Amino acid sequence: MPNIRFRGAMTALITPFVNTAVDWKAYDDLVEWQVEQGIHGVVACGTTGESPTLTKDEHKSIVERTVAVVKGRVPVIAGTGSYSTDLSIETTLFAQNAGADAALVVTPYYNKPTQDGLFAHFKAIHDATNIPILIYNIPGRSVVDMTNDTMVRLAELPRIAGVKDATGQLDRPTLIKARVKDDFCLISGDDGSAPGYLAQGGHGVISVISNLAPRDSAAMQDAWVAGDLKTFAALRDKLAPLCRATMIETSPAPVKYGAARMGLCRDEVRLPLVPATANARAVMDEAMEKAGLISAGSGTIVRAHG
Repeated sequence: MPNIRFRGAMTALITPFVNTAVDWKAYDDLVEWQVEQGIHGVVACGTTGESPTLTKDEHKSIVERTVAVVKGRVPVIAGTGSYSTDLSIETTLFAQNAGADAALVVTPYYNKPTQDGLFAHFKAIHDATNIPILIYNIPGRSVVDMTNDTMVRLAELPRIAGVKDATGQLDRPTLIKARVKDDFCLISGDDGSAPGYLAQGGHGVISVISNLAPRDSAAMQDAWVAGDLKTFAALRDKLAPLCRATMIETSPAPVKYGAARMGLCRDEVRLPLVPATANARAVMDEAMEKAGLISAGSGTIVRAHG
């Protein structure tokens, strides 16, 4: 495998809240636990972290605290994108100066730029900063879809380091890989298709389920790299119900319910999101039992195994 800087299982961290405020202790403990469990990287202030509802000060503090807790043990990727190029530059510069290892920049949402507009947006952020940038392509949330041709153009810039691909189109990694530099990181943005993404030439996943199961998520990625297909398949099948359950309703409500069951934080999201429904909770309970995260009928977690 080429020298891929961002690979394996990287957790799209939830942001714990208590009475609508950020629960800093729970957040610090979550980040430390992720590293102890062997996760390959963490993403702060992504969609799963409810970044649209964070204040500017909260966003900055979360990035700073993540870097401080991790202490260089794994890469820290900071979500810095928005529908404003100027604001994206400002936030990316802050992440760079705070010591983040990369910036995750989403395709601008709501204002629907053309492909030329997408190129100009990312190039402007690239040229104004000095940090590796991962493109976050998620048409289901941002409406626009960056084409392979546009991504290949951007990959020619020295610090466009890769893509978080949340399109669900499993032919994309193979098609893009043939046209970009060897160290361009191809990262799945979807837990359910992450195993298939590896088989199509991908290098890892930015994961929601690894908030709950970091060790198994990392081990599945490591098994693929090692060519241990038996272990890979066993972990894939063990985690598959959790992949479906965490997306049964708008994320991160289901995964935050799971985190509350495990004692990691409270089951609290910020409006306009609302907590998981009774049906989603039941589905999560079943999936977490199958993944060995909780015992049947109990809220107890065996953290060493998750």
